[in-house]
Amino acid sequence: MVNSDIIIIGAGPTGLFTVFEAGLLGLKCHIVDSLGKPGGQCSEIYPKKPIYDIPAYPEILAGDLVNKLLEQIKPFSPTYTFGETAEKLLKEKDGFIITTNKDTQVKGKILVIAGGLGNFEPRKPNIENILKFEDKGLQYKIVNKEIFSNKNVVISGGGDSALDWTIELSKTAKKVTLIHRRNEFRGAVESVNKIQKLKDEGVVNVLTPASLTKINGLECVESVDLNYNNSSLNIKTDFIIPLYGLVPKMDIFKQWGLNIDKNAIIVDNSKDYSTNIKGIYAIGDINTYPGKLKLILSGFHEAAIMCHSAYSFINPEKRNTLKYTTISGIKGFDGSVKSPKKIEINSIK
Repeated sequence: MVNSDIIIIGAGPTGLFTVFEAGLLGLKCHIVDSLGKPGGQCSEIYPKKPIYDIPAYPEILAGDLVNKLLEQIKPFSPTYTFGETAEKLLKEKDGFIITTNKDTQVKGKILVIAGGLGNFEPRKPNIENILKFEDKGLQYKIVNKEIFSNKNVVISGGGDSALDWTIELSKTAKKVTLIHRRNEFRGAVESVNKIQKLKDEGVVNVLTPASLTKINGLECVESVDLNYNNSSLNIKTDFIIPLYGLVPKMDIFKQWGLNIDKNAIIVDNSKDYSTNIKGIYAIGDINTYPGKLKLILSGFHEAAIMCHSAYSFINPEKRNTLKYTTISGIKGFDGSVKSPKKIEINSIK
């Protein structure tokens, strides 16, 4: 069994930054995530997508933001359980025990749910033979873009992910076809303009309005059938990538007894983002409260507030005095020390 001060469910930006804030207070963290690597959606879905609202970064790629956060928390030596989903919750006198779908057990004094959209799965096309082709040419996410090199690829969707990957794969794929059920796209204007340019240059094929009706092939994807302008169209392809977004699954948190509103966990934002179960907090996109803004920036703020509350919960007999890192420096669990630079004050003569 893994032991830690804080169990964090979710290794997205908010979960990672929690490690830093907890580390400043001397609290050790263990992160559990159903994905195979840290970063959440920033790593899994759009690592090459630029983000413009991170303080001090006029523009930073989502994947680069994750790398910066991993660098920032390295001194606090967090431990991880990747590729496993938290399923069972046991409340004990001195904390909680989480058991994953692979029977890994993690014990902590505090439980923090920073799962972004929660336990999520891709939204799948409503066609009969969908399961037959999964991972056999049918992909719901792009992890290794090299497999599409010199291949025919059909991407279905109208949001940022579909646009971004159409642009990216057009650089190496033999042919990329983008289909969307509407003529209008929901993505960034800049991306739409890039797609239009690539279409005009004959680099990509764009079919609208078009929807996927059937996938064909014996052992793997060989072609797809479309409803295109109310007519049937068959396209030969090696890959079909439906990018319809994610469906949040909150059932597990309901089973734990947490108060849920639609697809989010209700928290008390007047104090510390605590849930209705003492010792359990929810931060980032997975929580809800009046005035909630689903921004990475908001998740960072919630993480800082929550960690100070968690410290007081774990150490009720100790007084927690806020110390600025410019004064206290950073003392990592790995033995590293970043001391604040001394500022010399000169008198005026």
